[in-house]
Amino acid sequence: MKFKRIRNPLPIVTIPEAFQRAVFENPDRIALMMKIGDKWEKVTYKELMKKVRRFASYLKKIGVKKGEHIALRGANSFEWIISALSILWLGGVIVPLDARLTLSEVLHFMKLSDTKFIITDDSAIDSQDEVRYLFFKDINRLMGETEIEMTKYEPEELAVLFSTSGTTSDSKIAMLTHKNIISNISQMYQALFFKPGDTQFLILPLHHVFPFTVAFVLSLTLGLTISIGRSLKPNEMKEDLIHTKPQIFIVVPLLLEKVVKGIEKEIKKQKIIKKGMLKIFEGISIPFLRTNFKVASKTLFRPIRKGLGLERLRYLISGGSALPVWVSRKLELWGFPILQGYGLTETSPVLSVNPPSRPKNASVGLPLPDVEIKIIEPIDGIGEIVAKGDNIFKGYYKNENATRNAFIDGWFRTGDLGYIDRYGYIYIAGRAKSVIVTKGGKNIYPEEIEEKLQDIEYISEVLVTMEIDERSNTEELTANIYPNWEAIDNYCKENNIPVDNDKIYEIISKEIQKKNEHLADYKKIRRIVIRDEEFPKTAAMKIKRYLFIDKGKILK
Repeated sequence: MKFKRIRNPLPIVTIPEAFQRAVFENPDRIALMMKIGDKWEKVTYKELMKKVRRFASYLKKIGVKKGEHIALRGANSFEWIISALSILWLGGVIVPLDARLTLSEVLHFMKLSDTKFIITDDSAIDSQDEVRYLFFKDINRLMGETEIEMTKYEPEELAVLFSTSGTTSDSKIAMLTHKNIISNISQMYQALFFKPGDTQFLILPLHHVFPFTVAFVLSLTLGLTISIGRSLKPNEMKEDLIHTKPQIFIVVPLLLEKVVKGIEKEIKKQKIIKKGMLKIFEGISIPFLRTNFKVASKTLFRPIRKGLGLERLRYLISGGSALPVWVSRKLELWGFPILQGYGLTETSPVLSVNPPSRPKNASVGLPLPDVEIKIIEPIDGIGEIVAKGDNIFKGYYKNENATRNAFIDGWFRTGDLGYIDRYGYIYIAGRAKSVIVTKGGKNIYPEEIEEKLQDIEYISEVLVTMEIDERSNTEELTANIYPNWEAIDNYCKENNIPVDNDKIYEIISKEIQKKNEHLADYKKIRRIVIRDEEFPKTAAMKIKRYLFIDKGKILK
């Protein structure tokens, strides 16, 4: 089965050319909106173009040249987007940086990427004599009145340098061209329905390729409105969503897990009849629900969606890492149009997505139009996922060896293990580098077990590793856990028991024992580690697996 194309491909041009076309077709449409202070600020496409041309003129005036690398480091804002478009307008190359990086990390990455100019909101850069810089807060003041024409160049030229997420090793610098990014937008445009006037809610940081391509570039080249969320604080995000009522919302699984758990809390407050209906619906299989109860489910849970500002939502797209089946199932049960996708920084990023008409909860969907995917070197049906398409990156910056190793016979090696079912749907088993091979030769995919454990109410985050018991020198599969403190606190209050370390361990271990009953013996959790702080994460909110080396108690 292949994705049904609903439209013809887009012309492959540079990002500024695609933006210019969107401005011509939608001059008075709102391009950007955001609550700043107590007021909702808005910028039309025509106004945004004027700002881009004026700031590009200023950048050229101070010596910025075609091909120059310019870093952007700061929170999502009008100024971030204006800066990015202005850099591309001049033919420059954007280097998006994580706002959480320390100054020394920023300087190190700038050196690796040959970047000597940065636009930032961090005043600490002021102390660095060797770095040219501007502050986002000064952009409007610096613009002036002169508007510059767009620099002409080819789509095959470099657009952006992204740090790869680095969950299993140190990150590299991926080179994405204008052709890579516009091709990926064209692939999505052929598969999903986006139209001018749609509002897309942006809450993920723009230094990550998923929101950069799918929220920023796609929106402003297809005539959509970007509503920029102020923060991940639940009250602020909810207020922003209710005000904008988006049709498109891209998210990562960690955010969706928190949303689901929040909704479950609200449902517990509902009347008995609604809670009773919920129990009935939760017992129904998703295929049966889609066929027989879709309208009833949407009606029953409409107040939940409306209360979050998501009653107009057409696509809730999850990417960045694997979405647990229990999360997607509950969202579909509640009438949310959840679509899980798959991709990497090196693929600009989207390779596949679930078709809206036939989604499969455990799958990452079908390859997008003009994307080829296959499995190589399978063992017991599971092998490495490789891909081809115009969205595949140019290579790693100044790293020919890594670039060479990233391809096999012209196919990009994703480093992910998985399989394709007879209908063409792709399933991810885990990262090739994450696979745990036991002494007995069994392969354990930690992500598979983590997904099952994540369903436990008292677990907020979990990472599965293999540890060696020092007393017996035996292997023990270990669940490293950051608890859901609120759920544990509520449990202890309801049962009138004190909250202490032993009780936390007892509550969680009891639930894990239940999960163990449904796992093969070599996949059973034998040890638990309780952490008192969240795991370190990448920009895509994935746990940095390679950093974790803790040990913990043995689960009897």
